[in-house]
Amino acid sequence: MPSEATDWMNLAQAASLKPLKIKGHTLLPIVQGGMGVGVSASGLASAVARMGGMGTISAVDLRRRHPDLMTETKHLDKEPDAGERIDKVNLIALDREIKIAHQSANGKGAIAVNIMKALSAYEAYIHQALDSGADALVVGAGLPLDLPELARDYPKTALIPILSDARGVQLLVRKWEKKGRLPDAIIIENPRLAGGHLGAAKVADLGDSRFDFDVVIPQVLEFFKTSGFEQEIPLIAAGGVNSHAQIAQLQSLGASGVQLGTAFAVTEECDASLAFKMILAKAKPQDIVEFLSVAGLPARAVRTPWLDKYLRILPILQERAHVKAKCNMSFDCLQHCGLRDGNGSIGQFCIDQQLGHALDGDTQRGLFFRGAGLLPFGEQIRSVPDLIRHLLTPVAVDHT
Repeated sequence: MPSEATDWMNLAQAASLKPLKIKGHTLLPIVQGGMGVGVSASGLASAVARMGGMGTISAVDLRRRHPDLMTETKHLDKEPDAGERIDKVNLIALDREIKIAHQSANGKGAIAVNIMKALSAYEAYIHQALDSGADALVVGAGLPLDLPELARDYPKTALIPILSDARGVQLLVRKWEKKGRLPDAIIIENPRLAGGHLGAAKVADLGDSRFDFDVVIPQVLEFFKTSGFEQEIPLIAAGGVNSHAQIAQLQSLGASGVQLGTAFAVTEECDASLAFKMILAKAKPQDIVEFLSVAGLPARAVRTPWLDKYLRILPILQERAHVKAKCNMSFDCLQHCGLRDGNGSIGQFCIDQQLGHALDGDTQRGLFFRGAGLLPFGEQIRSVPDLIRHLLTPVAVDHT
C-alpha cells in the first residue's frame, strides 16, 4: 500500500485520474464531505489529508469532542448568557480541531471546514475557521453570497460553495464576480443521492433531472465558457460515488473531483462511535428515508426507531407547533428552526440534540444522516487508506 501522498497521487495518475487543483494545492480528486455533529472532525479530516486528499471538519457544536468544554457548558439552561457561552466554547473547539488536523496531516493534502449558511453563528464560524488557518471553507445549506466579503482579508483560503443546479451556480458566480472574487471550486451535490441536508426546495423535487450530473455539469461548464472566466473553477461532484469507474466517468463529463460523505463516515478513522458507523453500514435501501428537516430543507437519513416514531407523530407535532421560550440546547444553532420558532410547516425536533445522540450510536434518540448509494465495502468498517485505494483502483472487467 502506498505510504506517502506522492505515492497515492502516482496511483491515481496510473489509474488515469486527473488531480484536483485548488488554490495552490494539487490533491487527489477525492474530497471527504463535512458531517456534523462531531462525525467529521480532526481525526477523519487529517486521515484523508495525509493521503493527499481534502479532509473536512464540520464546524457545528464541536465542543462535544472536548470533555472540558462540555463540562463547562452542558449544565447551562436558563442563564441569560447561556447561548453566548456555548457559542464561545464552540469557537474554541473549532480552533483546536483545525490545529490538531493540520498537525496530524503533517503538511499533506488540505484541511477544509464545512459551515452551514443556515447556522446562527455562521459568520462567527467563518471568522474562526479563517483565523485558525483552514485551507478551505465549504459552505452549503443556503446561498453564501456574503462569503467573499467575510473572507476578504484571507485571499489564500479557498472558498467553495455547495450548489445543486446550474441556475444556482450562475446566480452565485455572477454575484461573487461583482465582489471581485470567484469560487475556487464548486461542489455540485445531487440531492437524489447525497445524505444530510439536501439542495432542493422540497422533498418532491429530489428526483428532478436538473440535478443529474450529466445535465448540470455540462450546463455549468458551458456557462463558464461563455462567461470567459480567466481562472478555472473546478467542479466537485457529490452524491452516490463509490468506485473508480464513477470518478473516471464524472471526470469525463468535466468534473475535477468527487466528494464522499457516508463512505468516509464508516471508516475506522471517523470521529463517531463504532455503533454510529455500524448503523450506517448496515442500512439497506429500504431503511433510508427522505423528510423535511427542522431547518426547512429536505434531508435523507436512516429509518431508526426514533425517526420512525417521529415521522408517525409528525402531523400531531405540526398541529401543536408553537414558539418556544428557549432553544432545547440553549444556543439556537439554526437561524430558522421549526421547533423553536413554532413553524408547523417544517420539522419539529431538535437537530443538535438528535445528531448528538446519533454520534453516540443511540438509535432510540438519534438521527443518522446517510446518502442513498451503496457503500464500497458493504457492512465492513475499513480504513481511510483502504477506501482511497479502492476509489483509485480500476476493477478489471471479465469479457469472457
